[in-house]
Amino acid sequence: MQKIIEMVDICKQFPGILANDHVNLDLRKGEIHALLGENGAGKSTLMSILFGIYAQTSGKILKNGEVINIKSPNDANRYGIGMVHQHFKLVEVFTILDNIIMGYEPNKYGFIKRKEAKAEITKLCKQYDLDVDLDAKIQDVSVSMQQRTEILKMLYRQNDILIFDEPTAVLTPQEINQLMITMKNLTKEGKSIIFITHKLDEIMAVCDRVTVLRRGKVIGTVETKNTTKQQLSKMMVGRDVVFNIQKKPTQLGEVVLEVNNLTAVSARTKKNVVDDVSFRVRQGEIVCIAGVDGNGQSELGLLLSGLIKADSGQIILDGVDITHKSIRFRNDNGMSHIPEDRHKHGLILEDNLANNLALKKYHLSPFQKYGLINKKPIYELSERLIADFDIRSGEGSKSKIGKLSGGNQQKAIIAREIDKDSSLLLAIQTVRGLDVGAVEFAHNKIIEERDKGKAVLMISFELDEVMDVSDRILVMYEGRIVKNVLAKDIEVEELGLYMAGAKEDIVYPDKLSEPKLEEEEVAKDE
Repeated sequence: MQKIIEMVDICKQFPGILANDHVNLDLRKGEIHALLGENGAGKSTLMSILFGIYAQTSGKILKNGEVINIKSPNDANRYGIGMVHQHFKLVEVFTILDNIIMGYEPNKYGFIKRKEAKAEITKLCKQYDLDVDLDAKIQDVSVSMQQRTEILKMLYRQNDILIFDEPTAVLTPQEINQLMITMKNLTKEGKSIIFITHKLDEIMAVCDRVTVLRRGKVIGTVETKNTTKQQLSKMMVGRDVVFNIQKKPTQLGEVVLEVNNLTAVSARTKKNVVDDVSFRVRQGEIVCIAGVDGNGQSELGLLLSGLIKADSGQIILDGVDITHKSIRFRNDNGMSHIPEDRHKHGLILEDNLANNLALKKYHLSPFQKYGLINKKPIYELSERLIADFDIRSGEGSKSKIGKLSGGNQQKAIIAREIDKDSSLLLAIQTVRGLDVGAVEFAHNKIIEERDKGKAVLMISFELDEVMDVSDRILVMYEGRIVKNVLAKDIEVEELGLYMAGAKEDIVYPDKLSEPKLEEEEVAKDE
């Protein structure tokens, strides 16, 4: 089969780290080629070289057997190479149409021919089954529509080599399935795809070949049909990964979080995005909010963390009404928060790793004295968390956190929040962007917190995570809790019916926690 792209002996040196170490990779026409590796293995760096964001330190790139020189993304586009980045490159105040044609606007006498562009993009939408509202602004549309916008940008520029960097990290299961179909349709049209992902099920479902990177080096390239998830995970992390999580029976304690009739109204639609929600979370249990994205889970997380205000209802943490308390009050009085959007709500990207790891503690002793920051304990904290949570960076504590891989940024947040030793861990999309080894590690850390008697409230769109990690599941649909059930008492298929709104149980406030049933199960086990 024809090799459309070859990357030969690619090296990329950053201060303190060799991100790509003599990497060889080839892409064949019409294939989906997975690029797999741990967080910080060099996958995104390699693709950023192919797309012209970085220049390689050494090595060469060939297209159709001829050496090409890619100095910028514009050069990449001229060679037919497009990229959907893990964190989208879109202008939020522009419409979808404007974002797609930006830099490639059809014009006459200096005036943009918008009707012509809109007609062409509408054809592409129909051809590839990519449903978008071209007149909507990016800031007003879902994450999945933003991703479709990025794909349409590539198709509008007539790219035939498409790079997808962690494209499913922000999508629901239904949206992932649709993306897989879209990718297959693109290859049927003769396009070639490089697919960076940590999700082994997706690789097995759609990819033809897999190249595995570990610490900047190629471990091997294999045909998907000739390998297994277990073999790939071992190639990736260098050891066997346990996919089935082992948990002790629950030992329930006092109520830590109590939510009563919580309601939030959308400023845009004037509808209740969180609609009269009530539930409780106790010491020693992991409760998971499940549901299809867009049913109020994200807004519920923002309400609990204090990032947005409730229109009515009550939030009680450790017996204290925090409904109208500040974010700092919540942070200092028992709440740890792993946010859904790590860039927007979790990190200061221009600051270093040490300061980000101390973000929730810098105002406390010994990290400050008489209002002055004390750097020594901050760096001591940082070095300990880097070691304990295997956070990888080129310059350790001094590394600018915005330069770390997405997975290592996420590990930094997890480390910071778990180290706070709070009574409640609010964890939203905890393992987004993490490799299988890091997912296993993160889940074990969360279960350790639960076994120490902490209360854990997770919000996740990953059904595997919901079923494997949670003790109890609350399903949200259209802003309401429609099911409250022990994880062991429901199958994925039935859970999907509640998530889709095809099934509903009336959930009464006095039945929102089921400790008696759980304690009976513990007694049986003993």
